[in-house]
Amino acid sequence: MAREKKRRSNGRRSPLAAAALIGAGLLITGGIYAGASAAMAATETPTTTKTQLTVADGEKLFQANCATCHGLDLQGTENGPSLYGVGELSVEFQVATGRMPLQMQGPQAPQKPVQFTQDQIEAMGAYVQSVAPGPTYPEDEILDGEGDVAHGAELFRVNCAMCHNVAAAGGALTEGKYAPGLSGTSALHIYAAMVTGPQNMPVFGDMNLSDEDKRDIISALLYQQEEVQIGGFTLGSLGPVSEGLFIWIFGIGALVGATVWITAKSN
Repeated sequence: MAREKKRRSNGRRSPLAAAALIGAGLLITGGIYAGASAAMAATETPTTTKTQLTVADGEKLFQANCATCHGLDLQGTENGPSLYGVGELSVEFQVATGRMPLQMQGPQAPQKPVQFTQDQIEAMGAYVQSVAPGPTYPEDEILDGEGDVAHGAELFRVNCAMCHNVAAAGGALTEGKYAPGLSGTSALHIYAAMVTGPQNMPVFGDMNLSDEDKRDIISALLYQQEEVQIGGFTLGSLGPVSEGLFIWIFGIGALVGATVWITAKSN
């Protein structure tokens, strides 16, 4: 009798064995599901990996984020100007630099973190272009940075340095406005600024600067961005102004200090 009970007890499955069996089942099921999902993903067309936004998508984004100020018909309101004639290039510049949507009313729209993806920005620009055409994207050659750097630097000094500074470091204007520094500005946005005239900047059309001139200016600014400093104090790269101030404060100050020391020594 005792031997029969022992056999029965030995025939029972351990709780650990049951847990191991359940775990093995889950692993097998998960492996089959993962394999099936990978096979389905491999059979999908490449176009499903990236969502291509349309003009209709851009219209919805515009109505949700821009129409409050610029109007549903793009003709502007009391809070924002009309967008007729600005074109998709202006939309890309304003939104991709974070200037729009406007954070608050002020003398000038400041740059801030971008709120949309590049696809969304281009879709809104395409919608504006479809309703009220204006400046569009340039040829790749204009943005390649392979123009005449010396000629571009000369054109920049003549046409742009009075606001942006000869070193493209930016500068203050009147009534709280300012010309931004260009040290981190992309080639596309440099071109867009010249063509669309954002904020207080004038528009440089073909009568003022040809496409080749614009290419040279862009090349000069890109070259300046990549220039390696060979040493010494840059003093903001502002030229004679900062250099003269440095000499006046430290040079003249040192001479005055030396004079006072010599006088006290002699006395």
